[in-house]
Amino acid sequence: MKLQTLTLSVLIVTCLLALVPAIQAADSGTTVLYQNSFAKDPGWVTKCPTYYYWDPGAGQYHFAIEPSTGCYAYTTVDNYDGEPFTLEYDVAISHIDEGATFRLGFSGAEMDPSKGPNVLTAFTNAKYGQIMWLHLVTQGNKMVEVNSQKGDTLSSGPTAYDGSTVKYELNKTYHVTVTYNKAQHILSTKVNDKLSGNEIWGYYVNTGGDLGGMQRIYIGAIGDYGMMNTYARGYIDNVRLTIPSTVTATPTGAATPAGAVTAATTQRPTALPTTPATQAPAETPTPQSPLNGLTALAALGAAVACIGLLKRKH
Repeated sequence: MKLQTLTLSVLIVTCLLALVPAIQAADSGTTVLYQNSFAKDPGWVTKCPTYYYWDPGAGQYHFAIEPSTGCYAYTTVDNYDGEPFTLEYDVAISHIDEGATFRLGFSGAEMDPSKGPNVLTAFTNAKYGQIMWLHLVTQGNKMVEVNSQKGDTLSSGPTAYDGSTVKYELNKTYHVTVTYNKAQHILSTKVNDKLSGNEIWGYYVNTGGDLGGMQRIYIGAIGDYGMMNTYARGYIDNVRLTIPSTVTATPTGAATPAGAVTAATTQRPTALPTTPATQAPAETPTPQSPLNGLTALAALGAAVACIGLLKRKH
């Protein structure tokens, strides 16, 4: 092999090796407590398997939430200990009767929307039509909630959300994100159109203190005493719960371990909405520096350039 060819080959390998730490760093900021794409049966617990079940053809999880049935489906998260968290999922509602509600929450064992701890997202069809909610019940059973209806008020008074009214559509997939900022005691939500990526609604509530004690991700009708024979039907997908990875100092020259990834288990549901909170842009966790991505792209570009030079030499 010519010396020039050997030099280019070594340079290509060096460029590709430079990608490795950049890619690892990009994934080291969070620890996954639960994640499921529903490519296979998730094994969620339910007492109503005709309402809640894994659909292998769709590769998603089906729900049919009917009030006053107490039906639910859930999975257990055993390793959450009060850290800041991000809970996200996709939902597509195909049918919702007046008075019906879709709910997905992160709660304690009771999964009751009137009992804490309970962090709940909801899509309702009631007084204001098809609107979205963020609902919180603290460990001390203080309830706070907000919805996407302009000018809706808490029973005690002030207007919470004063933006334009935002309503969701049927047969459209939405990506819902709930973020708990422990340092600032803020719980915020964002709802994005899954196809376009555009945010359609987002808001926040003050938690008034630390949250903790949640151990179940669930969907269902616990605590909903509305009329039977009304349904919210559709599918959920891509459920994911993450916390920030713990960063520990490492001796100079020692490799920094990537954030540990743990799995979750299985358990049950809650909740229904009623009222709103207070306005100001929600504080969200500081996004990861784009430096890692730029490093990876630069290394990849260098590798491609090296390969091009090698080809031209032959």
